[in-house]
Amino acid sequence: MNPIRTLRARFALWLTVLILAFLSAFGGYVYVSQHRSAYNAVDDALMLGAEQVLAALYEDDGSILMPLPDPNAPDLVEFIALAERGLTLRVLASNGEVLQAIGLFSHEPLPVPLPTQPAFHTIPEANEVDRIRVYTIPILENNQIIGWVQTAQSLANAEDSLDRLRTALLVGVGALSLLAGFAGYFLAARALAPIDKITATARRISAEDLSARLNLPDHGDEVSRLADTFDDMLARIENGFARERQFTADASHELRTPLTAMQTILDFMRAGERPAAEYRQALDDISEEADRLQNLVEGLLILARGEGNLKLQEDEIDLTLLLADLTDSLRPLAEAKRLSLTFERPPSIRLFADPDALIRLFVNLLDNAIKYTERGGIIVSAGEEEGDAVVEIADTGIGIPAEHLPHIFERFYRVDASRSSRGAGLGLAIAAQIVQGHRGRLEVQSEAGKGTRFTVHLPK
Repeated sequence: MNPIRTLRARFALWLTVLILAFLSAFGGYVYVSQHRSAYNAVDDALMLGAEQVLAALYEDDGSILMPLPDPNAPDLVEFIALAERGLTLRVLASNGEVLQAIGLFSHEPLPVPLPTQPAFHTIPEANEVDRIRVYTIPILENNQIIGWVQTAQSLANAEDSLDRLRTALLVGVGALSLLAGFAGYFLAARALAPIDKITATARRISAEDLSARLNLPDHGDEVSRLADTFDDMLARIENGFARERQFTADASHELRTPLTAMQTILDFMRAGERPAAEYRQALDDISEEADRLQNLVEGLLILARGEGNLKLQEDEIDLTLLLADLTDSLRPLAEAKRLSLTFERPPSIRLFADPDALIRLFVNLLDNAIKYTERGGIIVSAGEEEGDAVVEIADTGIGIPAEHLPHIFERFYRVDASRSSRGAGLGLAIAAQIVQGHRGRLEVQSEAGKGTRFTVHLPK
């Protein structure tokens, strides 16, 4: 596996890129703010110096001058301090001649225009001299310009500070981004460790052994929920395989039983000459086993088709009429056991459903009711409830013990040995599947020795 393409590597890369972007934006903001602040500080110092010089000017023989820098004159200490801080102070005549100057650039030419309004100018770097910021303010008398005051200062210190800040930001942003990337890779490795365990567990799973589980501690995060979901999925898969294996075993057993009976009858009849009556009885027995085998195969096919989502053809039918026809058809079977089969006929109930599937559903339920009722009878009733068609089939038969009720819709499930000879255990499973295919529900209420009531809810 290419480590560059792993989830943790991609997470670390994205984290590095995001941190780099955020820190670059923040660093850019800091640099621009400091750049503006540094240059504004220089401009403020130049303006303040120029105003101080302008306030101290005096006239001597027609020339505008500032007081000479005499250390013994207390009023001039202020100008000396400005010069020591790097400011150059200059007084220019009306023709642009420098009358007086103090500071680093006293004798340097400052090629800037002489404005009629206070103005800033920046002299580019030249001849190993750093860039210079110049502030020029005109001296006015009777609204006439009689000279200028200039203050100048090198931008070297400000630009050196900005260069150091830029270097620190570049190094810091790069180092922090790399550190964030490594930290992200480490944290992703720890956070995704359960994923590796899930992968290893999934590789160990096979159809023969589905017992592997993660059993990770529940930290309440997404990975814990994923692990719990994975364990639940494994449990469902294991149960599904177990049901399929049981279904296969049960189906094999059920199919083997009638085939074995038929083979036994044929072997017995071939063993010697038999009276004609025995041959007829043998043929009847073989026919009975063949019917049983056919019913079993048909039931298995129906269940198998239902596993892939039962396809139902929905037509508008009259449920009342369908139930009346079914009870009339099965009444002779009930009367043969001296049972009553009553249909409490309601007004017409119409719904969209698969008529063939409903016939199989109610035949299975009625056939069960007749089989397991020895005296009394079966009552079929129908009605409507909250937009559903509701059909109840109640009998006075032997009933179903409470512990068996949760399992009676399982395939091949039989309540007791006395029922094993009466069917393959598929009828109720098929009935439940048909109801589910109609998006309905099938309920059962029963008490041993007192009878059973099946209730079918079908959406209209």
